[in-house]
Amino acid sequence: MKDNSFWKFIDNSGTFIAKDPQNISYLYFPLANEAEIMSSITPMLGGDIKASNNSFLMLPTSRTDLPDSNSSRNFWLYINKNKNVWPLSGNHSNNSKDKVILEAGFLFHKIIRKNVKLGLEAEIINFVPVTQDQAELMLIKVTNISKSKLKITPTTTIPMFARSADNLRDHRHVTSLLNRIKQEKYGVVVKPTMSFDERGHKINQTSYYVFGLGNTNQAPLGSFPTFEYLIKEGGSLNNPLSVINNFSPKKLSQRQLSGKEAMGALRFKTKKLKPKESTYFALILGIAGTDEEITKTFKKFNTINKIKTALNENRSFWKNKINALSFNTGNYNFDNWLRWVNLQPALRKIFGCSFLPDFDYGRGGKGWRDIWQDCLTLLLTNPKDTCPLICSNFSGVRIDATNATIVTKKPGHFISDRNKISRVWMDHGLWPFFTLNLYINQTGDLNILLRKTTYFRDSQIMRSKELDYNYNGENVLKSRQNKIYKGTILEHILIQHLVQFFNVGQHNFIRLENGDWNDGLDMATLKGESVAFSAFYAFNLNKIADLLEKLKEIKKIKDVSILKEMIILLKPANYNSVQSKIKILNKYLSSTKLSVSGKTTKVKIERLIKNLRRKADWLTKHIHNNEWINISRDLGFFNGYYDNKSRRVEGRQKGQVKMTLTAQVFPILSGVASDKQIKKIYRAAKKYLQDKKLKGFRLNTDFKKPQFDLGRAFAFAYGEKENGAIFSHMCVMFAYALYSRGFVKEGFEVITSLYKLAKNSGVSKIYPNLPEYFNLRGRGMYSYLTGSASWYVMTLLTQVFGIRRDYGDLIIAPKLVKEQFKTSKQVSVQLSFANKKINISYLNPHKKDFPNYSIKEVKTNLAFQKISAKEVLIKKASILSVKSNRINIKIILG
Repeated sequence: MKDNSFWKFIDNSGTFIAKDPQNISYLYFPLANEAEIMSSITPMLGGDIKASNNSFLMLPTSRTDLPDSNSSRNFWLYINKNKNVWPLSGNHSNNSKDKVILEAGFLFHKIIRKNVKLGLEAEIINFVPVTQDQAELMLIKVTNISKSKLKITPTTTIPMFARSADNLRDHRHVTSLLNRIKQEKYGVVVKPTMSFDERGHKINQTSYYVFGLGNTNQAPLGSFPTFEYLIKEGGSLNNPLSVINNFSPKKLSQRQLSGKEAMGALRFKTKKLKPKESTYFALILGIAGTDEEITKTFKKFNTINKIKTALNENRSFWKNKINALSFNTGNYNFDNWLRWVNLQPALRKIFGCSFLPDFDYGRGGKGWRDIWQDCLTLLLTNPKDTCPLICSNFSGVRIDATNATIVTKKPGHFISDRNKISRVWMDHGLWPFFTLNLYINQTGDLNILLRKTTYFRDSQIMRSKELDYNYNGENVLKSRQNKIYKGTILEHILIQHLVQFFNVGQHNFIRLENGDWNDGLDMATLKGESVAFSAFYAFNLNKIADLLEKLKEIKKIKDVSILKEMIILLKPANYNSVQSKIKILNKYLSSTKLSVSGKTTKVKIERLIKNLRRKADWLTKHIHNNEWINISRDLGFFNGYYDNKSRRVEGRQKGQVKMTLTAQVFPILSGVASDKQIKKIYRAAKKYLQDKKLKGFRLNTDFKKPQFDLGRAFAFAYGEKENGAIFSHMCVMFAYALYSRGFVKEGFEVITSLYKLAKNSGVSKIYPNLPEYFNLRGRGMYSYLTGSASWYVMTLLTQVFGIRRDYGDLIIAPKLVKEQFKTSKQVSVQLSFANKKINISYLNPHKKDFPNYSIKEVKTNLAFQKISAKEVLIKKASILSVKSNRINIKIILG
C-alpha cells in the first residue's frame, strides 16, 4: 500500500509538521504534566482542559464534537484598517484563504496561520508546564507580513465550562446558575458555589481562570466575562458581536456576573504593527483549589520570557523521559515514530483510560489490566521504582481471586467498578503475575514474593455472584478476629491462579464470566468458557513454578506460608471431572466468603512446584487434545471460546470459517501449540484474518450476524472495535508470541504491519502514535491511550533486539532480520541498567538474515559468557563493577 502521509518528521527528536491539518477531521493532540492537568487540542484550537471528571475548564469534548464544536481557545484580531476580523482558530469565513502549518513535538502544539490578503501571520503555541501547576500556557506571536502598517485589536474568546462533565447533559443550565464570576486585573475567574449532585450536593472549592498578558507583560484592558455579554443578542461564538463590532469591555455588577455561563474573553490594547514587526500575547488557562494557588501559578508565568523558559523546560523534560529507552534502527521515520509510542505509557499514567476525545467513557482512574500492563515499559526503563507500585497494586486482589476494577489516583486505593456493576473478567488474574515476573527478571528481587500486603474487600463476594448486605464499607479483608489480614505477594498470585484452575465450565475450561481481555465478550456469563486464556493460565502456572525453583535455589527456602483455607486447592483431585473441580472451588469460596481464619500453614516448595506443574500440564494437554481444528492439510487453528449455550465458537460452521486471533496467540505463547501447528496457524491467519489491502491482522473473521450468546462485540459494525478491527494490542501480542517461539520472520511481518498502517497517515489520518485499532478503511482509532504501546516497546527490546534480563543478569540474543539492516549495517538500542546508560549495537557486515548468523564477536570492557552461538550472558555484578555511567557493548554478527 502506497505511503501517503500528511505529516513528516523534521528532526531526530520526534518533532513533525503537517500542512493544512484542519482538512483532516478528528485530529487531536495531548498536552499534560505529572500534576495531571490534561488537555486535548485540535488544529483549530478545540479540545478541552480538565483536572478530573469533576473539573473541566473547557467544554468536555468527544470525538464527534471535534469537527463540529465552536468551543475553542480562540483569539480574534480586529483589523482596524478595514474593520475586518481574523480568528486564529480558523473557524470563520475569513479563514478560507489561510495557509496553515502544524508543528508538534514533546510535548507542545504549534499552529502557524498565515493570511496574505489580510497581511498577517500568527504562531500559536500551547503546552502544559512540567511544574506542579494545573495550567495550560498559550503563547501567541502576531506578525505584520504586509507592506503597510496595521492596527490590530486582540480579544480572546474561550468558553469556560467550569464544572463536572456530568453536567454537560445533567442540569447544564441549572449548574450555570451556581457560577460566581470575577473580573480581575489579568483576566476572569469562575468559582461555582457548589458541586451539583442530587445524591448529595457539596460545597465547591475549585476555581477556573483565564489570565492574559500583552507584549510588555501588561494586563488586558478588560474582559467580556459572560457568554451573553460577549456574543450579544443574535451573536454566536463564530460571530461574537462584541468582537465583530469592536465594543469596549466594561466592569459588570455582581448581579450581572452571577449565574451565567462564563467566558475567558479578554480584550488587549490596540497595537500598531509596522511591516515585519511582531508582537506577543500570552494566556494562562488554569484550575486551582485555592486563591493562593492561582496567585502562585500566575507569579511563575507572569511574563512572556517566563513562558518561553517554561516551554524550553517542557521540551527538555519530555525528551529526557523518552531517552531512557531509545532505538536507532537506521530507519529515520520508524525511530521517530517509536519515540511517540514510547511516550504513550507515560500519557496513560496521566490520563488513565479517559479524558481524550476518543475515550469519552469512565470518570477517570485506570482499569485493572491497565495498571499492570502500563508497568511493562516502566520496568524496562526504571524497574526499581516500580516495586512500591507493584506491591500496592496487589492490594486490589480479593480473596476469591477477583479484584477491584478501577484504581484511583492514589496508589493502592481501589473502587469496585466505575458504574457500581458487579462484573468479573476471567483474565484479570493473569496480568499481575506477568508483570511481577518481568520485574523479578529485571531486578533479581525474589524477596518481593515474600512481602505482605492486604486484600481488597467490598460488598461483592463469591466471585461477585452474591452481595454482603452487612458490609460496613471498609475496603480491606479481615480475619474472624476482626484483624486486617495480610498475605504474601506469592500467596496473592497463587490464589489468582489456583482458584481459576477450578473455576471451569462444561468443557473443563476456565469460565468466561463477564469477559476476558476482549471486553466485548460479555453475554456468556452462565456457560461461556475461554479456551484462549485457559492457555495463558497454564503458561503462568509453569512460570510461577519456575520462580519457586529460583526461590528455593537462590534463597535456600524450603517452605512457604499460605492461608490455611488454600490447602484444599492443593489437594489431589480428579482434574478430568468438572463436578469435582466445582465442588473444590465452592468449598474454598464458602470458607473465605466473609472473612478468613487469619491462620497460615507451611507448604513445602517442592510440593507446590509439582502441584503447579501438574495443573499446567493437565491444562496444556486438555487444550491441545480437544481444541485443535484442522481446516485443511496446510491450515489449522485453535478454538478459543464456548458461548452461553456451551457451543464451540470457532471452526468451519455451515460452510463458513470462524476464527479469532486471540485464540491463537496464547496457545502459541504458552507452548500449547507445536511448531507444526504454529505454521498452520500462521497460514490460516494470513488467509482468514490478514486484510488483503491493509496487511494488518484482524481480531476475527466476519461472523456475519450478532452473537447474542457470546457478546456485544459482534453487534458492532464489522471492522470496528472488538469485531474484526486490526486491534493493535492483540497484534503485538501475536508478534510477541511468534518471536518467543522462534518464528521471527512471521513476528516481524506482524509487528511491522502496525507501523506501516500508522505511518501511512493519509489513510490512518492520525498523528504519530500507535492507536487502539485500525478500522475497515485503515483509519486509526483511539489514539495515545492504549496498552499496546507498552507491549510494542517490550517486544521490540526483549524479542526483536533480544535484550532481556534473567534474574538481574543481562541476556543478549538478537532476532533481527535482514530487512532491519537494509539502510545500515548497524542498529543499536540505548537503555538504563542499574543507573547506568548502556548502548548495545549490532553490526551485521554481510547483512545476513536470521537465523543464518551467530554472534562472532563481542566488544566490551565487561566480562561476558557465551551461552550459545546466538546468546551472550553478562552478569549484573560485572555491570555494577564498572565505574563509568556509560557502557558500550558491540555485537558483531556473522
